[in-house]
Amino acid sequence: MKKIAFQWYAILEGCFLVALGIFFLQSSELLVGGTAGVSALLNRHFELTFGTWFFIVNLPFFYLAIKQMGRTFTVRSFFCIGLVSLLSDALTLLIVLDTIPTWLAAFIGGGLIGIGLLLLFRHNTSLGGVNILALYLEKRFNIHSGKVILALDCVVLAAALHSYPIEKVAYSLVGFIVLSSVLGRYHKKAPVEQHSPQPERGRSKFSRLKWSFKKS
Repeated sequence: MKKIAFQWYAILEGCFLVALGIFFLQSSELLVGGTAGVSALLNRHFELTFGTWFFIVNLPFFYLAIKQMGRTFTVRSFFCIGLVSLLSDALTLLIVLDTIPTWLAAFIGGGLIGIGLLLLFRHNTSLGGVNILALYLEKRFNIHSGKVILALDCVVLAAALHSYPIEKVAYSLVGFIVLSSVLGRYHKKAPVEQHSPQPERGRSKFSRLKWSFKKS
């Protein structure tokens, strides 16, 4: 029970840090990566909250999660998406940032999201969408999830050039690089299990068998 409680506490921490990072980026009108970025773009053109769009956009990716990542991973990811959606809207209503420099918001937002994702990845969950795809490619093809997330974030940035000023896109790229850097330095891929024989153990057994023959 203690282990399970610690695990869920870490998941809650990760969701809060991600929501806080998204809040910093949105407060400076910077773009968020992955499905969150797609949600932000939709939020500029349609009258739904960011949290609502974030939940809707992530739904199709759960098919991949159920098929390839397992039911436990899928259920936890679904919970995290719902929680981050609620927290993102709540923070927007509770806190107002007017004076933070754009470059600082990019660094803080990217760093907080990166640390939050680290906590979620280490406890076998994600925030759906790009995270599910990144973890699947890491598991299947041994491609680091940080590289996948950065590449897909750049695609979102390219799509945002029609809706965001070039200066905002440039600062958003800084936030994406900070996020990817945090994942690249601290996220450890799952080690490949080795099933090779253990020569030392076999040698010790052979030595004991040899000694028993000498003794007899």
